[in-house]
Amino acid sequence: MTRLRMLVFGALSLAYPLLVYGAMGRFDPRWLALGLFVLALMRWLATRQAQWAVVAAGTGALALAATLSSQTLPLKLYPVLVNAVLLLVFGGSLRFGPPVVERLARLQEPDLPAFAVVHTRRVTQVWCVFFVFNGSVALMTALWASDRVWALYNGVLAYVMMGVLFAGEWLVRRRVKAAHSHG
Repeated sequence: MTRLRMLVFGALSLAYPLLVYGAMGRFDPRWLALGLFVLALMRWLATRQAQWAVVAAGTGALALAATLSSQTLPLKLYPVLVNAVLLLVFGGSLRFGPPVVERLARLQEPDLPAFAVVHTRRVTQVWCVFFVFNGSVALMTALWASDRVWALYNGVLAYVMMGVLFAGEWLVRRRVKAAHSHG
């Protein structure tokens, strides 16, 4: 049941921009804000991870702002919040270690060779740059773009870019492994 719940939360989180776009003009922003806050709170309760507690608190602030103003702008800032939290998590791991990507790699291979540790650090740095870029564009679309452009970027293009980054890293990782397996 927990796995199913996580899949549902993940799917709703991924679809968030498209769901908000579809609901704009049909539902009062206060109801959308309540739904967003409930989703974030449930995700935190399901995972009990610190970063999701921060997202739930930030989401609560956005939901309160949307409720008080009856505007959708606070709801459109949610992707900015998520990118900021991910930047803090990944960036903090670079400073206080081990890097997030190294922790994930060690789940598959507990005894990572030195070259792989260096590679995971670089990949974590690349993700930090991505979160800065993506969060900045998400902010610009929330503030200055149409609702349609906001939904397109945050609900489609940002995920395509993440997929390209994952695929690119996978290809680079294969080359790094191959280069070190022969020498």
